[in-house]
Amino acid sequence: MEDTRVQLRQRLEGLNLYLVGMMGSGKSSVGRHLAEALDYRFLDADTSLEQVAGRSIPEIFASEGETGFRALESAVLNQIASWHSLVVATGGGVVTQPANWGELHQGVVIWLDAPDAILLARLEADPTPRPLMEAEDRAERLASLMAERRPLYAQADLQILQDGRPAEQVVQQILEALPSIIKERKAPPLGQLQVTSDAGEVGTSIN
Repeated sequence: MEDTRVQLRQRLEGLNLYLVGMMGSGKSSVGRHLAEALDYRFLDADTSLEQVAGRSIPEIFASEGETGFRALESAVLNQIASWHSLVVATGGGVVTQPANWGELHQGVVIWLDAPDAILLARLEADPTPRPLMEAEDRAERLASLMAERRPLYAQADLQILQDGRPAEQVVQQILEALPSIIKERKAPPLGQLQVTSDAGEVGTSIN
């Protein structure tokens, strides 16, 4: 297994891996384990943004609104993209800015696709303030955000369907799928890559 991971790391040639998906999809926990498996560095883009701004995300939203936040998010992503050998947990809305895709597609984009029920349960259990989820009906708000973002997340190189399994198992799914993704990057893709979860659910990769 260790030899396989060393070979995979060599084949990646320092490409950054960007985890995208809704808040609560497990990007940070999966990202840390994935970085460890590949001997990469892990970076949480939201944490990096707060460090650059010297303020929390709720404070940025309060003073500059979502427009100001997105501008700063794009600037931070641009800086991150100049580095290499990173696993990056991105903010849930990074996909909403078309310019960000130029940075994301310099690496491999992995969508952690979790159903609304799992996302909502995790968000309810997490006390972290989330400005975009401030609504009387959080389930309705989540569904609205997902309807907007799902077609954007689908631009990822790889879609991993989530069913609540531990992060270590999700990482194993990613590691098993990455060789095909790397191969697809070397030549024009002939079609979509399908990824089947242990539960038999099939997802697709859109390049």
